Amino acid sequence: MSSHIEKPAKAGGFSSLQSTFKQVLRSQKTRQNIKNLLRVNQTDGFDCPGCAWGDNKQGAFQFCENGAKAVAWESTGKTVGADFFAEHSVRRLATQSDYWLEYQGRLTEPLRYNPATDHYEPVSWDQAFAIIADKLKSLASPDEVEFYTSGRASNEASYLYQLFGRLFGTNNFPDCSNMCHEASGVGLIQSVGVGKGTVVLDDFDAAKAIFVFGQNPGTNHPRMMNALRKAARQGCQIVTFNNLKEVALERFASPQSPAELLTPAATTISHQYLTPKLGGDMAAIRGMAKYILEEEGGRIDLAFIEQHTAHFERYLEQVKATEWTQIEAQSGLGREEITRAAQIFARSESVISCWAMGITQHKHSVDTIREIVNLHLMCGQIGKPGAGLCPVRGHSNVQGNRTMGINEKPNAAFLDRLERRFPVGFKRTPGHNVYEALKALHGGRSKVLVCLGGNLAAAAPDTEFTYEAMRRSELNVQISTKLNRSHLMVSKDALILPCLGRTELDLQRTGVQKITVEDTFSMVHASTGMNEPVSPLCLSEIDIVARMAEATLGSERVDWLALRDDYGLLRDLIEETIAGFGDFNRRIEEPCGFHLENSAALLRWNTASGRAEFRASRLPASILPECTSHAEQMVGEPVLLLQSLRSHDQYNTTIYGMDDRYRGIKGRRNVVFMNEEDARMLGLAEEQRVNMAAICNDGRERVVQGFSVIFYEIPRGNIAAYYPETNPLVAIESIGEGSFTPTSKSVPVLVTPSKAQVESLAVTV
Repeated sequence: MSSHIEKPAKAGGFSSLQSTFKQVLRSQKTRQNIKNLLRVNQTDGFDCPGCAWGDNKQGAFQFCENGAKAVAWESTGKTVGADFFAEHSVRRLATQSDYWLEYQGRLTEPLRYNPATDHYEPVSWDQAFAIIADKLKSLASPDEVEFYTSGRASNEASYLYQLFGRLFGTNNFPDCSNMCHEASGVGLIQSVGVGKGTVVLDDFDAAKAIFVFGQNPGTNHPRMMNALRKAARQGCQIVTFNNLKEVALERFASPQSPAELLTPAATTISHQYLTPKLGGDMAAIRGMAKYILEEEGGRIDLAFIEQHTAHFERYLEQVKATEWTQIEAQSGLGREEITRAAQIFARSESVISCWAMGITQHKHSVDTIREIVNLHLMCGQIGKPGAGLCPVRGHSNVQGNRTMGINEKPNAAFLDRLERRFPVGFKRTPGHNVYEALKALHGGRSKVLVCLGGNLAAAAPDTEFTYEAMRRSELNVQISTKLNRSHLMVSKDALILPCLGRTELDLQRTGVQKITVEDTFSMVHASTGMNEPVSPLCLSEIDIVARMAEATLGSERVDWLALRDDYGLLRDLIEETIAGFGDFNRRIEEPCGFHLENSAALLRWNTASGRAEFRASRLPASILPECTSHAEQMVGEPVLLLQSLRSHDQYNTTIYGMDDRYRGIKGRRNVVFMNEEDARMLGLAEEQRVNMAAICNDGRERVVQGFSVIFYEIPRGNIAAYYPETNPLVAIESIGEGSFTPTSKSVPVLVTPSKAQVESLAVTV
């Protein structure tokens, strides 16, 4: 495939080192951030504010390129305060890019939106908390407030936040998991009884095969590449299923290896690299199961199935009834490719399967995850060294948030423990996830939005719908370190409350405080910031939540300010009310923290049957979202399936720069990766500007314009582009079955030259 772009021959290596120090220099705090990087993920240091990959605690360098970017982005010499907001109206700020907004620097004082002037203006902390308390107490129902949480909040802040919300009387806890890994939790709980991965980092050293589904760790979890590199060099066979060819999963050079750093040398990562169609992973995995059942029956672990599982016969019948023609057509892979992958799985003593949002953001993601589990159960690949399930989480504490009770559907056991400690009746009915919260705000059923971190406006789908939903709130409260798009979604009252970053010293009345986080592998460890806060007016997240709660609820049932003054007391409370946190304060003093017991890894199954459950789902009739049917027949033109993804200079909604080094993109983001044959079929040339229009039967027009075509190794019929730029194309009603996760990896679109007049492409059925 010819292309004007030049992809690097390998990922990592010297270019990664160069990028790291470029970000450190740009922070305007070079000396401080060099010291910071030596403290990242170290005992008595601070946890990386980037991804949730685990730490091996060996060596002075426990950070990756993305982690360095996250640290430098937070610990910057640039600040924005009252003068900045006096100069810039909200309307003017809304015309700027997401990159520009965050690049202005750290927020330094609390601010209130003045709708009469369209400017944010300084407000005291006491005034801010009084505004929040007065508004919450004026609501007709506690369910008129939405308590959103991002994955950067600590365990302590998350626990206090949910306790405040539940004592206020609501279970409305939409969080970033709802948009990313919700399908993992749903599928795993149904199949093995726990919504977390079953492996630890050491299992990657023992694995004989590692399967990577729908994931690009070179960009999104670079420290994972060191684990994959080490495994590959030890003879572990790595099989990758990824819609795009990503260089890091082909050849990776460790920046800590002198030979790979300074020469063209690199380690081959994937022994087999498969590029299924978008949404075709379930069919590919079903094909692996079918081959093993029909051709490798001796590899099936019948003893494990008999002792630990239920419904195998039902699953066996479903697999036999699935035809190879359907498997090949839906997966986009040949039978020989699938067979080779199945042989590696069946013949390996220990197998780990990893996945991320390439699996979770589809209509049938829950079924796909259950199919991965089925494969592991069939071969007994769970609950032994080097084997198990590994959903690779995104933000640094997104898993810990859920453990702490950030869940719109709290289970009865959790509420029972809370009620034993607090003699009140907690609400038992489900609250709102992100989808339901946005719908409630848009429809006027919710009046207040409180966001503990994150950038909901940029992260959520259906951009115009999301913007309008947030603007309709009567009070929009954003607890943030930096300016972002969510601060601009205002029409009435709004507050920006600046908080400390992970790198900063958290000094309360009883002294310097530690917070804790939980990584992908259920390891809980402490984090202690060391830098002087960027401003004396920045408060810790825990301080902000405690004072909101105290102003709203008073201190009769909970001494919120005492918990604020001493986080150890807060951890004592967590120990009392959340299973697995016994002796919490002592255990976080251990160098590597402690591991939360995983029942499935111990072959204990917290399911209705008391066993791990095979789930016998049919392959979907269509991989298109619910809101789309017969897309090409609806419009009479060729339809392509779009996935949104991150660039290499990006983490979640934070854009560090305009390059995507691993895909050969420099200085721009409005590009669309396309198979050359598809482009030629549509009469498009490389670098030609195009528009993309979503096909959905809800009657609304969704178009993005001015994207440059880039030829890329991607299956025919599929295209890819960056988010949040393509979020406007993801319909709010386009959600995964059983998960409510937006289907951002399967968006049917029309692609047309930009010079053509864009007519209404809304379809009414």
